[in-house]
Amino acid sequence: MAVLVDTPMWPAHGGLWAHLVSDADLAELHAFARANGLPPRSFDLDHYDVPASAVDRLVAAGATRVTAAELTRRLIRSGLRVRAKDRPAKA
Repeated sequence: MAVLVDTPMWPAHGGLWAHLVSDADLAELHAFARANGLPPRSFDLDHYDVPASAVDRLVAAGATRVTAAELTRRLIRSGLRVRAKDRPAKA
């Protein structure tokens, strides 16, 4: 099992954001996020959105830095991926 973080490249809230996922288990992901001070509101069905400023700290805590493509491949392989078409409609 591994916790993965991709390159911050998603613009939002005046900065760039990355994704934090587990390649095997949501419980592992939630525990890692809690231990590293990520707020529950940053969880989005299969990943946490994390600001660029947090990436180095998460890597130091044990997350593996990967490309966005690798993160997506491993999330799909894990069976945890929630596809865009399966996400609830936003009001």
